[in-house]
Amino acid sequence: MHSLDEVREDFAATLDPRMPLAPMSIEETGLELSFLLRLTAKCATEQDTVTPSHLAERMKLSKAVVNLLIKELTKLAYFEARGLAGEDVRSDIRYALSSKGVEYAQAALRQSSYVGPAPVSLDAFCRQLGLQTIHHERVTPEVLTNALDGLVLSPSLIAKLGPAMNSGQSILLYGPPGNGKTSIAERSARLFRQTIFVPYAIEVGGYVISFHDEAVHQTVTGAKPYSKADRRWVECKRPVIKTGGELTLDLLDLTLGEGSNVYEAPIHLKASGGIFIIDDFGRQQVLPQALINRWIVPLERGYDFLTLHTGKKFKVPFDELVVFSTNIAPRDLSDEAGLRRLKYKIFVNTPSREDYFQIFEAYSHSVDVELCPRDLELFYDHRYSGESMASCYHPKYLLDFIGSYCEFNGVRKVASLELLERAWEGVFTSD
Repeated sequence: MHSLDEVREDFAATLDPRMPLAPMSIEETGLELSFLLRLTAKCATEQDTVTPSHLAERMKLSKAVVNLLIKELTKLAYFEARGLAGEDVRSDIRYALSSKGVEYAQAALRQSSYVGPAPVSLDAFCRQLGLQTIHHERVTPEVLTNALDGLVLSPSLIAKLGPAMNSGQSILLYGPPGNGKTSIAERSARLFRQTIFVPYAIEVGGYVISFHDEAVHQTVTGAKPYSKADRRWVECKRPVIKTGGELTLDLLDLTLGEGSNVYEAPIHLKASGGIFIIDDFGRQQVLPQALINRWIVPLERGYDFLTLHTGKKFKVPFDELVVFSTNIAPRDLSDEAGLRRLKYKIFVNTPSREDYFQIFEAYSHSVDVELCPRDLELFYDHRYSGESMASCYHPKYLLDFIGSYCEFNGVRKVASLELLERAWEGVFTSD
């Protein structure tokens, strides 16, 4: 005869060892009984009557735990039994809030309007992030090559990107605009293959922090759900969050919903276990030095501090690959002390002549524009002499113009020297 703990350990060993297992008691939820009772009562306000099965699904808890909560609410005279839910004697019993229970639930809603899956404790959240840290993934040359497929990058640049991406630490991509910095940052999402477990919500000091975000956390579909898994967690791909000029310091703090007493997790916390991209770094309304100062502790020590409106501070892991992308010179972004916190600094240069032709040829095939190699060479030598520098985005803009021009005039799509020059005048400004 095996104990419950032994059975759970044997089951877990056959699955992903990082997967949280369903709590089978109030204590195992990591939440106070009073918190769970209020949440159960609030869920019961959504229907005239509820069953243990309905509440278990709504709160993502085991039926065993829900039955314990119902028993306690019935003892307190907040719940009343209303008979079986079906004709079968094995059917669930229906329950409804008593008049006393309605008052209890309304008071709970005034305290916090959160109704839904039971949150996980802060300790459980921190422990789970440690189990599924991005540092457990290894980026190999083969994985990096596949992730960057379609981008024309020099071998020396790829050689610098590999160790940086594998480190799981902060990266600063800088250089002239339009040469693939953002594309490289976005392609980093393809480097990591593991899934992670993301909570619907976290409980801290009696308050709920909404965490799971369908716009950010891509749920793994097709996998058969495990009956013993803790359903308060959702299996997702490692998240990728990209922000740009709209980033402010306020977005890096908890947001308290007006009148709801429910917090929204900051964007960098939602990126935990994944990738956080700050595009156009230095173009935000807040000074770049201020943003770096905000991240000095997280970037250097691997944890961050958040604050409730009550003044209570708490520590959370800072576990993500942070990629800054900018066309501003690093010395104009921050002082040396700030730049030191950005571990890897990689210069993304303008394309060479050969790279430019390769990009041009590849995109011409995709938009069905015929290429004239000799005309392209003459055009390149004319336009990219002196101070004018080639950029990786130029071929796309030029070929799109040629395609539109030819379609409008009903002529064959050919990147002749004449049309290349016409496209240049139509796409780029001049002094």
